[in-house]
Amino acid sequence: MAHEVRGVVALSKGAPVTVETIIVPDPGPGEALVKVQACGVCHTDLHYREGGINDDFPFLLGHEAAGIVEAVGDDVTSVAPGDFVILNWRAVCGQCRACLRGRPWYCFNTHNAKQKMTLADGTVLSPALGIGAFVEKTLVAAGQCTKVDPAASPAAAGLLGCGVMAGLGAAINTGAVGRGDSVAVIGCGGVGNAAIAGARLAGAGKIIAVDLDGRKLSWARDLGATDVVNASGTDPVEAIRSLTGGNGADVVIDAVGRPETYKQAFYARDLAGTVVLVGVPTPEMKLELPLLDVFGRGGSLKSSWYGDCLPSRDFPMLVDLYLQGRLDLDAFVSETIALDGVEKAFEKMHKGEVLRSVVVF
Repeated sequence: MAHEVRGVVALSKGAPVTVETIIVPDPGPGEALVKVQACGVCHTDLHYREGGINDDFPFLLGHEAAGIVEAVGDDVTSVAPGDFVILNWRAVCGQCRACLRGRPWYCFNTHNAKQKMTLADGTVLSPALGIGAFVEKTLVAAGQCTKVDPAASPAAAGLLGCGVMAGLGAAINTGAVGRGDSVAVIGCGGVGNAAIAGARLAGAGKIIAVDLDGRKLSWARDLGATDVVNASGTDPVEAIRSLTGGNGADVVIDAVGRPETYKQAFYARDLAGTVVLVGVPTPEMKLELPLLDVFGRGGSLKSSWYGDCLPSRDFPMLVDLYLQGRLDLDAFVSETIALDGVEKAFEKMHKGEVLRSVVVF
């Protein structure tokens, strides 16, 4: 049986998104049908709309979501109908070289649903990040469903599906922030502020937020920053060094992903410190650094993919911390909107007016 539902689609490059009728098949082997309760509007969805990911239009957008499993394929045992789940785009395979080396958070062969969702006329849709969750029901691989405590707010919990997890993981997993460490985060949008929240959870002693926007720096203070630097009128490298006894921070996280901000992160860290790149560059960007400085400053230069998270390990733990009042996921939900509000949410995100707009069904 097929399900006829409403969803947000990018039909062509750069065109405003529209709400369309979507045909969703019943789950087959290894698949799950999920009734979506909430889905965050992530910058990656805008990248899809603009053709910045690939040209496989039309796209069914949305990927940062939580909902209830409605049905599963015959062979699925990991989740069952009625389970409250967060959707993830890293359904680990267990068989690739990363998984077999005990590093499943790097899985190089993640799973997606085999069957395709379509428009009413039969046009095959490309689901964003293999999920497609700006829709009343979506079809995913069962491994993309991570069961968590149903007491959590879907609007807050769903944000762990992408941006908030990317930031938290950049600090906790990739950056390995430890008790008493000094941390600087460059770029305080949703991902950067999540990195600040992650550094706070990890027990960092000093957390320095850097941005050009005073509103974002105010959000950063609320989420755990001990110091803020407005880079519109201050050299961030010198400011970070000044706030860390002249040495630089132990961990510097670039949540912007531009050559300029990466260089700032590189020179704002202490000797033998760590730079974490979690902001996503565009294809044409190039980086030039003196190789002697790379050698002489020591330490680690890391990229953080999805916060190097393992959903089965990290999502339930972070939801528990949220329910205990130790991780304020609600602070990331700037507004809740309907399906037809996604295009306007893109505009607000582009202007830096929100941490997250969340579609609630």
